[in-house]
Amino acid sequence: MWSELLFGYGLFILEILTVLLLLIGGIALIISLKQKKTQQSGELVITDLSAEYKENHTKLRDFHLTDEAFKQAEKARKKEEKRKLKAEKSKAKKGEAVNERKPHLFVLNFHGDISASETAALREEISAIVSVAEPNDEVLLRLESPGGVVHGYGLAASQLMRLKQHNIKLTVAVDKVAASGGYMMACTADKIVAAPFAVIGSIGVVAQVPNIHRLLKKHQVDVDVMTAGEYKRTVTVLGENTEKGKQKFQQELEETHELFKHFVAQNRPQLQIERIATGEHWFGKQALELNLVDEIGTSDDIILNALKEKTVLSVKYVTKKSLIQKLGKQAEESAESIIMRGLNQKTRFF
Repeated sequence: MWSELLFGYGLFILEILTVLLLLIGGIALIISLKQKKTQQSGELVITDLSAEYKENHTKLRDFHLTDEAFKQAEKARKKEEKRKLKAEKSKAKKGEAVNERKPHLFVLNFHGDISASETAALREEISAIVSVAEPNDEVLLRLESPGGVVHGYGLAASQLMRLKQHNIKLTVAVDKVAASGGYMMACTADKIVAAPFAVIGSIGVVAQVPNIHRLLKKHQVDVDVMTAGEYKRTVTVLGENTEKGKQKFQQELEETHELFKHFVAQNRPQLQIERIATGEHWFGKQALELNLVDEIGTSDDIILNALKEKTVLSVKYVTKKSLIQKLGKQAEESAESIIMRGLNQKTRFF
């Protein structure tokens, strides 16, 4: 009797859970579809780093003050704010400029993955800056990238070249790594600043293509690769790779390398390009000796110095994603991480 009761109760719970899962799945699907219809492409998020740094400075400065001293400091601060407000109102009445615009330092961040997926956001950020920048304004790009696919980083570098076309000074700060495609982006700058142990260089091209043709042949599995055009497919994963195909593929790598070298030499003519375009990488201080970078320091040093004379703004283009897209992105990043650990870092193309 008890076993039948428990069995019936278990079935009831399973039915309830099944209904709940179906309801949750349906609601998630409806929300996803609704978000997809109303989803905006994204928006610019502007952070006033000048105000942020000033607030942190005040907090730390006043941390050890007694209650009485803190009250006096706050009273003096408010008095000064009232004085400034009064002066601004007086200027406004006289028709004078209330707040003279200080030169701006726009701070961008680029964290490069293998496909340079942040390039789309970089495009929007640069488009916004070139539309408002004035002659004394500058851009600081905090760059971190070990490189990736040629076309992705080629486009990212082209986006940075737009700043040069609009006569906007660009400084690239490398706190950790700017190698291969990452250095291709960095070399477009008017000045490159690198931390002492930042990884710089790796001006080379690599492609690693696994081939399981012999394994398939051993198990009597045929793979037919049919093409139109002599070099439509030079090397493949499944089919048999010919010596002629390999030679053509190597030729294409060499041609890509030459384009890479030419781009770097064009943007940094002070380099001995044949000396540094070997695929090697160097740490910051070594890179300085080779003229790969112009100065040793960090992005924080640049920002702190700029705060004395400039308004420092962080500019970030944020794309709104649905729940399904966020889960998909996490799955993609996890899969990419596993693959890259298995294939080694040198599988990067650029």
